[in-house]
Amino acid sequence: MAVHKVSDIRNICLSGHGGTGKTTLTERLLFATGTVKRMGTVEEGNTVSDWTDEEKSHKHSLQPSVVHFSYEGHEVNLIDTPGLIDFIGQAIACYPAVETVAVVVDAAKGIETAMRRLMKVAAERRLPRMIVVNKIDQPDIDLEMLVETLRSEFGQECLPINLPTPDLKDVINVFEHDGSDDKGDETAFSSVHEAHKKIVEQVIEVDEDLTMQYLEKGEGFDPQKLHEAFEKCLDEGHLVPICFCSAKTGAGIDDLLHIFASLCPSPDEVHPSEFLRRDPEGKEHDYRPDPDPAGPVIAHVFKVTTDPFVGKLGFFRVHEGTVKTKADVLVDDHKKTVRLAHLHRYQGKEHVEVEAVGPGMIAAVAKVDELRFNAVLHDSHDFDNVRVKPLPMLRPMYGLAIELKNHADETKFSAAVHKLMAEDPSLVVERIAATKQTVMRGMGELHLRIVLEKLKHHFGVEVQTSTPKIAYKETVTVKANGHHRHKKQTGGAGQFGEVFLTVEPLPNDHPEGFEFHNDTVGGSIPKQFIPAVEKGVRQALTDGAVAGYPMTGICVRVYDGKYHAVDSKEIAFVTAGKRAFIDGVKNARPALMEPIVSVEIMAPQKHMGDLTSDLMGKRGRIQSTDMLGDGMCAIRAHAPLGELQTYSNQLKSMTAGQGSFTMEYSHDEPAPAHVQAEVVAQYKPHPEED
Repeated sequence: MAVHKVSDIRNICLSGHGGTGKTTLTERLLFATGTVKRMGTVEEGNTVSDWTDEEKSHKHSLQPSVVHFSYEGHEVNLIDTPGLIDFIGQAIACYPAVETVAVVVDAAKGIETAMRRLMKVAAERRLPRMIVVNKIDQPDIDLEMLVETLRSEFGQECLPINLPTPDLKDVINVFEHDGSDDKGDETAFSSVHEAHKKIVEQVIEVDEDLTMQYLEKGEGFDPQKLHEAFEKCLDEGHLVPICFCSAKTGAGIDDLLHIFASLCPSPDEVHPSEFLRRDPEGKEHDYRPDPDPAGPVIAHVFKVTTDPFVGKLGFFRVHEGTVKTKADVLVDDHKKTVRLAHLHRYQGKEHVEVEAVGPGMIAAVAKVDELRFNAVLHDSHDFDNVRVKPLPMLRPMYGLAIELKNHADETKFSAAVHKLMAEDPSLVVERIAATKQTVMRGMGELHLRIVLEKLKHHFGVEVQTSTPKIAYKETVTVKANGHHRHKKQTGGAGQFGEVFLTVEPLPNDHPEGFEFHNDTVGGSIPKQFIPAVEKGVRQALTDGAVAGYPMTGICVRVYDGKYHAVDSKEIAFVTAGKRAFIDGVKNARPALMEPIVSVEIMAPQKHMGDLTSDLMGKRGRIQSTDMLGDGMCAIRAHAPLGELQTYSNQLKSMTAGQGSFTMEYSHDEPAPAHVQAEVVAQYKPHPEED
């Protein structure tokens, strides 16, 4: 059975920048608790967490991995997440499944890009946080300076809960210490007494009784009350404990295990409001499930993957009620139930079947096609209106145009892409009508390289890649007239239709970007042919008039025309409307609109001048620059997407691999004259038959 007492459960997400040692730390925790008999290494490719072929090859975590162990009578569910910036979305996706986010930092490298993002998201979602300083065994590290940097960056509520000994081979738990500086309690920096005093003073601030006791006596706290105050501090973000350890040597691991198992909150002590519930009036409110095993079922799917042996797998966290094998549940607001034939608890890639899973526990179910990422499972239509709060996932902007090497693989490719997108919330594959290309978008070059490897090795599909064309848009800048007379005589009944119209620009914030008005009078064009004229105009909207890109921001007014009682047909007015519209656009000073993105760059301060100059050379506009206090800077700018197609590689080259960036679509702007002229010159319209 997998039903555990709720108060004995701990759910922790191990996150942090790539290379901080999260997977090795997970392996050490499993080894220290006797869960595994031999400790694997990333280099040998035999760790419990990194078990896929891609992870073994690249020696990095590429997807979340769920493990569990028992310690001090508590059941700890640990999620080891990717730290590479390209895969950070998969780490954020796990946050609704846990009560504590433990962000790992390399003692030598200090704060890195992904750490900032992860700490910010956890704080915004009011999730208890702690910082695990790993690799304290490295030479020439300044742990005292690191603590000051962490406090400067993330707030004075960041305080050490333990301190390393001078030889860095062990740690001393200062929170549960008596506060004295006895012989043998020497540390690498600070003092046990001062560290104990700081963290206790921080903790008791949330409890009035403990505060009064401290002012009166200064000591002798009830351990249970202090523990409760500690968890309240974590819940309110009033304390972010800093814990020191070395996954490689094992220093501080027993203390870290104790903190995870006995100091971190359980699901019934801290359960952040990760859900929204819609009331009868359509308004959404925070909803906190009650971790009651006998209550109605509420569970959240935080990870979907495809196992080569058992098929589609959905990993879910139970928030309320008990999920039992062969249970019938509802998915989101679907009216039809699905059966959970088999439930599994996973240890990396290994799994065991269980009969039931209670609140606070994490499990997986196989072969349920209806499951999708972020779905809510429940057993009553009363919860059709419950959903998970939107996750702050970055929009994938790095793209590759892809084309099948063997077009016979079309069906296989389509099925493979749907599976990959289902398990990766940061992957998008779409057909761009404006450029007539299939474009795969992800978080960066490495992200898409991994996806292409999976396509080839798992699904047997090979593709050719190229830089995608920019999806420009066409518009007009002034009001102008257009006219076309369509006349075709081939023997017998012919075709005739004549259209006069005007085109004029619409405001940038127009919701649809197009308006069509019939301003004819006196029956110059019979009413039954007006829809045909509009049909022709809309065809040109899609196909473009000057560069072959879709048009937007245009109002069309048909004010006159002519028809023939015998030869006028719908097809004639479709053609006349289309060509009159194209004529009008060419007379209305057509402009090409290019996509502008918001870009945020994190890099060492010494590269800031070069980076800003480079951005301005790419027609970028710097919005702000900030010094972040740890030798890093943040540059925010707007720049044309066309100038940043290969920016990932350029940034790595300019910053020796230390820089990272994110970008999101912002808006469209008129392209400069030289860019427009170049794009228009490349356009080769298809010849039309008369």
